[in-house]
Amino acid sequence: MFEALQERLGGVFKKLRGHGRLNEENIEAGLREVRLALLEADVHYKVAKDFVARIRERSLGQEVLTSLTPAQQVVKIVAEELTELMGSAHQELDLGGRPPRSILLVGLQGSGKTTTAAKLALHLSRKERPLLVPADVYRPAAIEQLKTLARQIKIPAFETSPDQDPVQICRQALTQAQASGQSLLIVDTAGRLHVDDDLMAEVAGLKEALQPREVLLVADAMTGQDAVNAASAFHERVGLSGVILTKIEGDARGGAALSIKAAVGVPIKYLGVGEKVEALEAFHPDRMASRILGMGDMLSLIEKAQETVDRREAERLAKKLQRAEFTLDDFLSQLKQLKKMGSLESLLGMIPGMNRLKGLKDMSPDERELKRIEAVILSMTREERRNPRILNGSRRKRIALGSGTTVADVNKLVKNFDQMSKMVKQMGRGKPGRLPQIPGLFSG
Repeated sequence: MFEALQERLGGVFKKLRGHGRLNEENIEAGLREVRLALLEADVHYKVAKDFVARIRERSLGQEVLTSLTPAQQVVKIVAEELTELMGSAHQELDLGGRPPRSILLVGLQGSGKTTTAAKLALHLSRKERPLLVPADVYRPAAIEQLKTLARQIKIPAFETSPDQDPVQICRQALTQAQASGQSLLIVDTAGRLHVDDDLMAEVAGLKEALQPREVLLVADAMTGQDAVNAASAFHERVGLSGVILTKIEGDARGGAALSIKAAVGVPIKYLGVGEKVEALEAFHPDRMASRILGMGDMLSLIEKAQETVDRREAERLAKKLQRAEFTLDDFLSQLKQLKKMGSLESLLGMIPGMNRLKGLKDMSPDERELKRIEAVILSMTREERRNPRILNGSRRKRIALGSGTTVADVNKLVKNFDQMSKMVKQMGRGKPGRLPQIPGLFSG
């Protein structure tokens, strides 16, 4: 998401830097391009117009025109206005009050409500004891899907069937939560292909029965302005407390993220950043603005590492590195921890300046290669992983057959691991080492 907008804004700022001193004429030319870039990103036309007007007012002031670095001042203003446009600061969920409390997830069909319910339950399980409630009785597969996800993340799901009334389901789930000590209900409601009176009446009935602390719209970022229109309709008829944008890892242009808060007045609280149940991030407007402007997002990267990296495993590996010991088991362990953090492409996007590296688009990480490497290592015996030097021709053929790869793939991995081991030994002796490249890890 925002890739095209990043490129366009980057081009605008490059031109402004080329002018050295800025005046009203070149600022106006730059702002026209900014407005066009926002419209191409599917930002609501009124939101784009007001946004550019605020930047114009601030950019034509003396603090910019008389500055030693006027182009940098304009970038700073754009970053601040982008942050304000998306909500200024992260909005926490309101989960106060006496338990059990409830969160109502609403939205159109296909927006990802069911998967998001499980993601949210897992995310909140560090502080809460959630109970998942399948209340979409019109799509039997939704009930089974949520139950399956609940088993996967080891969080209880309320037992429901398609012949039950959604309001009755929620009342019974509330009673069960009180009896079993669950502190939070997360309710997955039914959706429609479009906003209609029946859908709104049902959501209003569920809201009245549950009195939820949060009513969150789950909206597909890929639908652009349709997501904003859905948010407006739900907020007007039911009253929303926030939005969760899903599928932002796709080729969404970003207009929904930039428009919802300004157009509807409802903050984005979370982002769905992948298909895995762990792929849910709190939405921070300032960090998103930083990503859009190509400045990276190191805070989110650090938080993601803290959440996923096993501290004891990291300490164990650090000691092995100090002793210049590094096995394929250690490499596999690090590979698994890396995969827990999400897609490599999203991690690269959080590193400042990565978007400006030439050829980065042609160097997108090949996640399939990581799976092949993992399969090769898992097809080895414990002794082979500990000591790859014993891998003769017959062993390599057996490993290739067991992992569904070729002998050439096995040879490539062993060769690169040997280079990596030498680098680790140099580091252990305090000598700088050059990290070897793993062929196939990046395409291009």
